[in-house]
Amino acid sequence: MFAASTTVAPVSTEQAIGYPSLFLLVLIGALVPVVPTGALVSSAAVVAFHRTAPLSMLLVFATASLAAFLGDVALYWLGRRGMRSRNGSRWLEAIRARAPEDRLAQAQTKLAEHDVTVLVLSRLVPAGRLPVMLACLIAEWPLRRFVRGNLPACLAWALTYQLIGILGGSLFEEPWQGVLAAVVLTVLISVTPSLWRRLRG
Repeated sequence: MFAASTTVAPVSTEQAIGYPSLFLLVLIGALVPVVPTGALVSSAAVVAFHRTAPLSMLLVFATASLAAFLGDVALYWLGRRGMRSRNGSRWLEAIRARAPEDRLAQAQTKLAEHDVTVLVLSRLVPAGRLPVMLACLIAEWPLRRFVRGNLPACLAWALTYQLIGILGGSLFEEPWQGVLAAVVLTVLISVTPSLWRRLRG
C-alpha cells in the first residue's frame, strides 16, 4: 500500500506541474512567437506515450489546443485594436514584422480564394500563421469569424504535433530519446521551408 502511494504521488505531482506549464508556454508562444510550441507539444506527447495512459494523451491534446486557441484569439483581438488605433500598437507591429510582404500578399490572395480553409492550414505551415492572421486583420474579419476558423486550426495543429511525438516515442524505448527525436523533427519541419526559399532565391 505504501509502495502504491509513493508511485502515485510523483506522477500526480508531475501532472500538476506539467500540464499548467505546457499550457502557459504554448499560450506565450502563440502571443510571442519565439517559443518552439510544436516541439513542446511533441515532447509532452512522447512522455504521455511512454506512460501508456490514454488520459495523459487526451490531456496533452486538450491543453495544447486550448492554449494555442486562446493565444491566437488574444493576439488577433490585440491586432484589431491596433488596426483601429491611429498610432497602431506594438502587437500589430510584431505581427507585421513576422509577415514579410511577399508572404502577406500570398496569404491575402489565398484568403480571398479559399476563405476559412486557409486559416485552418496556416497553423500547419511553418511561419504561415502570422501572415494569414495579418491578412485577416487587413480584410477586417470580425473576431467571431476568426474564432470559427481558428478553432479547427488549433485542433489540427495540436493533433499533428502530438502525432509527431507519438512517432518519436514509438521508435525509442527511453522517453528522452523520443523527446530528442521529436524536437529534431519539429525543428527540421520548421526550418526546411525557409531554407528552401533561400536556396531558390
